[in-house]
Amino acid sequence: MDLSVNLCGVKLDNPVIPASGTFGFGQEFAQLYDLNILGSISFKGTTKEARFGNPTPRIAECKSGMINAVGLQNPGIEKVISEELPALRRVFNKPIIANISGFSIDEYAYCCEKIDKEEQVAIIEVNISCPNVHNGGMAFGTTPQAAYDVTKAVKAVTTKPVFIKLSPNVTDIVAIAKACEEGGADGLSLINTLLGMRIDIKRRKPVIANRMGGFSGPAVFPIAVRMVNQVANACSLPIMGCGGVSSAEDVIEMMMAGATAVQVGAMNLTEPYICKNIIEKLPDVMSELKINSLTDIIGIINK
Repeated sequence: MDLSVNLCGVKLDNPVIPASGTFGFGQEFAQLYDLNILGSISFKGTTKEARFGNPTPRIAECKSGMINAVGLQNPGIEKVISEELPALRRVFNKPIIANISGFSIDEYAYCCEKIDKEEQVAIIEVNISCPNVHNGGMAFGTTPQAAYDVTKAVKAVTTKPVFIKLSPNVTDIVAIAKACEEGGADGLSLINTLLGMRIDIKRRKPVIANRMGGFSGPAVFPIAVRMVNQVANACSLPIMGCGGVSSAEDVIEMMMAGATAVQVGAMNLTEPYICKNIIEKLPDVMSELKINSLTDIIGIINK
C-alpha cells in the first residue's frame, strides 16, 4: 500500500501535514510523539520583523471549530533561520515547508529570498491573506492583480517550489488561483480561515479583542472541499488542501476533490495526536476503499 505523494519533485512518505499556525515550530509536539511519522510540517507563519501579535483575548470557541486572531505572532525571519529551523531539524528529518507572511511585496520577497537559501526548507508556502499596508489594509489574496504581483515577486528571488496559500474570503477563488498560476506559482494551498465573529451576550461585546478573526475547524470542511475542487478543475498546479480536516476519511475526500497533500489545522489544538492518528488509520481506510496508491485518487471525481 503506497501512501507517498509528490509535491513538485518533493517526495513525502504520506500526504499529512500539520498546517501553519497550529503546530508552532514543532517543539511542543515533539514531546508527544516522533514527528518523523508526518509527511512534512508547515511551520508558523514568519514575517520580516518579530511580531507579538494581536491583543488578547484572541481565541473564541465555536460549536464546530474556533475563531483566532493571533496576528502572526513569530520571532521574525532572522531568528527563525538561526534558532527555530536548526531546532526543528533536530527532531524532524523530512522535508520542511516554510510559511511566509508579509505586509508589503518587498517584505514577502525579502523573507522568501532569505528562507530559500536554507537547506532544510524544501517548499515555500506564501500566505497572501495578510493586509497590504500600502493598499489600505486589503489582503493581498482578495484581488487577482495583488495575488499575481506577490507571486511574481517571490518567484523572481527563489529557486524552490512556491505554493501560494489562498484566502476563502473572496467572491471568486478560481480567479485568484489562476492569477497565481500566471504569476509562476508552483502550487497552491487552500483554504485559509474564513472570517468569523462571536459576541459575549453577557458583556455585550465581541469575544475577541480584534472583534473578528479566522474561523477554522470541522465546520469549514465542506467549503474547503468545494474550493479545492473548483481550483483543481481550473488550474494545473498541485494543491495542498486544508480546512476542517479531522480524520483519515477527510484526507481521502480532500484528495478525491483534487488535493495532492492535505494539511491538518485546528484539530491539532484540541487533539494534539490527530496527525499521528490519521496517518496510522489511513492504510485501513485505503484497504476498505480498495485504494492501493493515494496518487491514484487525486482529483478522481473530475476524471
